[in-house]
Amino acid sequence: MHTAYAIIPAAGLSTRMGSTTTGQARKQLTEIGGAPILIHTLRKFARSERLAGILVPARREDMGAVEARIAAERFPVPVRVLEGGNARQDSVWNALQQLALTADDDTLILIHDAVRPFVPEEIIAHALEDAERHPAVIVATPAVDTIKQVERVGADANRVTATLQRERIVLAQTPQVFRLGLLRRAFAHAHSDGFYATDEASLVEHLGEDVFVIPGSPRNWKITTPADLPLAEMLLNGRAI
Repeated sequence: MHTAYAIIPAAGLSTRMGSTTTGQARKQLTEIGGAPILIHTLRKFARSERLAGILVPARREDMGAVEARIAAERFPVPVRVLEGGNARQDSVWNALQQLALTADDDTLILIHDAVRPFVPEEIIAHALEDAERHPAVIVATPAVDTIKQVERVGADANRVTATLQRERIVLAQTPQVFRLGLLRRAFAHAHSDGFYATDEASLVEHLGEDVFVIPGSPRNWKITTPADLPLAEMLLNGRAI
């Protein structure tokens, strides 16, 4: 069984949460149920017996507060805060550079959104189990709506260009798990091409390597806008499913 580490990027600007314009805390640091969203997420991963450690890339100005909050939790696995980048891809790359100093190419790297605090613990376990067989594994759910491909034709209008086969579409979630060696090659290739993506699986695909999918969960949703916060509070308090 391979050694495994988690990377929880927490350096996002949270523009969709409005924190850059309203002065509100970044969404990963917004409190629900008495703790920042990031802490609720870390609690899920800290309970995994498979993880040798967790790395949290954060914005430089947030690092002190994040470190203090994490120290107060007394997590059972080491959690290290390091400086993140302006983009998620840069933050994860910084963490990979740190891990490469001591970990080998077969080490499993699990990457998860800081603002998906409701990920079921069994999904974390299943993702790590499947990553023992496949070098790149993501969690995803089937598409249930009809999927339209569009192009923008005006400031407030799009034109449908195709209807995609729903049976061949999945909605990617996290965690995503990769072998460290594969992930470093994918990042290096993307950097040489100037290619940026919104998830790590896209970098592996860009490299031309296979990515395998395991079932996710509707509960594993991403807190994105202020409208999501009341529902998140209800879930934490057990008043919604």
